[in-house]
Amino acid sequence: MNINREILRIAIPNIISNITVPIMGIVGTMIAGHLGEAVSNIGSLAIGVTIFNFIYWNCSFIRMGTSGITAQAYGAGDSRTTTLMLARSTMVALAVGVLMLLLQHPIGNAAIKIMNGGEQVAEYFFARIWAVPAGVLLFALNGWLTGMQNAIIPMIVAIVVNVIHIACSLWFAFPLGWGITGIAYASVVAQWTGVAITALITWWHYRHKMVRISLAEVIDLKALKEFFSINGDIIIRTLCIVATYTFFTAASARMDDEVILAVNTILLELFTLFSYMTDGFAYAAEALTGRFIGAKDGGALRLCVKRCMLWSIVVGVAYSALYTGFWQELLGLFIEDGAENTALILDYARRYIGWIIAIPLAASLPFMMDGVMVGATQSRIMRDSMLIATALYFGLFFSLRPMIGNNALWLAFTSFMALRGILQYFMSARLKSIYRQAE
Repeated sequence: MNINREILRIAIPNIISNITVPIMGIVGTMIAGHLGEAVSNIGSLAIGVTIFNFIYWNCSFIRMGTSGITAQAYGAGDSRTTTLMLARSTMVALAVGVLMLLLQHPIGNAAIKIMNGGEQVAEYFFARIWAVPAGVLLFALNGWLTGMQNAIIPMIVAIVVNVIHIACSLWFAFPLGWGITGIAYASVVAQWTGVAITALITWWHYRHKMVRISLAEVIDLKALKEFFSINGDIIIRTLCIVATYTFFTAASARMDDEVILAVNTILLELFTLFSYMTDGFAYAAEALTGRFIGAKDGGALRLCVKRCMLWSIVVGVAYSALYTGFWQELLGLFIEDGAENTALILDYARRYIGWIIAIPLAASLPFMMDGVMVGATQSRIMRDSMLIATALYFGLFFSLRPMIGNNALWLAFTSFMALRGILQYFMSARLKSIYRQAE
């Protein structure tokens, strides 16, 4: 078996899938920046997107919990468990999506108030909320497909979904004049289209590999307890990530300088571009770790982890070099030449661009370690490492903000990224506890 080929077979389609997501975010920010009153529109869109990131990230446990268990069952050749995992994950996803629609008003009003959002943010939220059930269902379907070592179907769907989203965003925002609310409605159209396409292709491709199951098996309490036990730790881990990202935008909005919010939003988009790229290798580590543990192939597991680490480092170095040489050109994509505050935004960005250059180096291995932990279903290590890293994040920010202002926010964010990977490495006894699972 060629490990590099296996890694790239999963990583490259996932990179293509993932890269469409920040591109969609970048296009949304570009649209907001070209609607007039760039700072206000970009800020409102940032707050709205952050609220939905909070929702989606808190639901991402469905994808990760599904992926790890499915991958181990796939490696062991257990078709019944893989079929049951598809049924359980979609059932849980549908229940979560419906609950979000029922609670949209209390959740939306509270989130908008906490994030200091205005009328524009409210319009965006109550339009985009109808995409949430579809988004959560895609988590379940894509998590199952990742566990089945299939990255092609999610890639095809991601491309289609994001093309639809971009096209509808441009149409709704400009010819129809719906502004940033049009971007929200574009999400609704795109996400539900994605669910329909994914469900159809998945059924067609795997219909002969699924076994007949009963409802009693799907809702088996022992199996559901295991599913939610793993996912409980992942939920806490995800809450920490959501808290740091959400606080990042909220703290930016409270810096008493609206230009900082716009600049931090744009710079964070550049980081997101890196994170979705390196996540492709994290997904490969996730799928292959689970597969080799299920197959009890310790040698392949060790080699896979080492090669995934190497690929992650290469990606981190490449992005740091890209941001070093072309940051000003990249920022120019987000704002219109000659627009109000353009020169001021670029001047502010120059002060903080060093953090965006440093973060890919600090975060490349932690992203990959997350993939290994998901594939090995080592959710407790993920939870504990994230709790410690989050405590450091807030401690650094509040202790240093009076002295270095916005730099304290970026220092806290960079340290948070680096520490979580370091902790996972040592909490797993330098990965020895992961390797023992394949013996």
